[in-house]
Amino acid sequence: MEKILTIIVPCYNSAEYLERCVDSLLGGGKRVEIILVDDGSTDATGAMLDGYARDYQNIQVIHQENRGHGGAINHALAVASGQYVKIVDSDDWLDPNAYQAVLNFLTGHEPVDLLVCNYLYDKLALQQQKRVKFNLPVGETFGWDQVKLRPGQYLMLHAIIYRREVLVESGIKLPEKVSYDDNLFVFEPMKYVDTICYLPVDLYHYYTGRDDQSVNEQVMLRKINQQLLINQKMIIFYAAQIGESDPCQKYLKYYLEIITTISSVILLMAGDRQSLKLKRELWNFLKVYDYATYKSFRKRPLGLGVNLPGRGGRRVVTRLYQVAKKIYAFN
Repeated sequence: MEKILTIIVPCYNSAEYLERCVDSLLGGGKRVEIILVDDGSTDATGAMLDGYARDYQNIQVIHQENRGHGGAINHALAVASGQYVKIVDSDDWLDPNAYQAVLNFLTGHEPVDLLVCNYLYDKLALQQQKRVKFNLPVGETFGWDQVKLRPGQYLMLHAIIYRREVLVESGIKLPEKVSYDDNLFVFEPMKYVDTICYLPVDLYHYYTGRDDQSVNEQVMLRKINQQLLINQKMIIFYAAQIGESDPCQKYLKYYLEIITTISSVILLMAGDRQSLKLKRELWNFLKVYDYATYKSFRKRPLGLGVNLPGRGGRRVVTRLYQVAKKIYAFN
């Protein structure tokens, strides 16, 4: 029986929270192929994954030397066989009712290139939860001309399910041992998406609040060179591959603006000479590769904000960032 959905779970030293994640996927039954990738774990993760593979025929385990989140996804994509592909990080989980609704939709609906669902920020330590939903057409297949997202909305990894053929056509290959590769996984295949559906169910629980998470601001600052590498790869791809005639151009430009703003804000929050130098270099990189996009960003509110001069400008940006974080509950 052909699987309707492949779920890929990159795992690195995930023993503490692995069961919550994998157990949430088991309800898919025979319709789902689950690929669990042990990315060189040094704790009990590998043994736990092998236990799942012994107990469930639809679970495949890959053991590999540590290649990072992107390397784990690359390996799993090479063997994935489902009609659609969903990435689930090992500290996150899926809602059981929404999961069934998604599988029923994928089974009974005409094929689409991209399925979008809601997700939840779960800050378990603070017992806070924030739903992220989208003002997209419901109950119909649509194209990029109908994607008009509000400020603060963009299609993160948690929100999307790609048709596998889109990923194959895009030839996506993620960098290894580099954090924030999920932005490339979302960004590059969008060029090959023509048909989209939005199913407004709260599918994905995105766990936040651990001190070692890559989205923690202090961790982002320590890994800022990796964030900048991904940002630069997005700039290069956009400049080389996306033209004004591409239906996805408006959205990808917006996404690139968001990521460039995030990189800039993290560097401005650090505020030291080296960080400010890196921020200038990022904007000069954009200027060299895509001058038209650079000019456009510099005239828009986000570009104006992160380029305000002096300490006063940095204080304004930091304050606005903190306000936005409270409103949208990210990080």
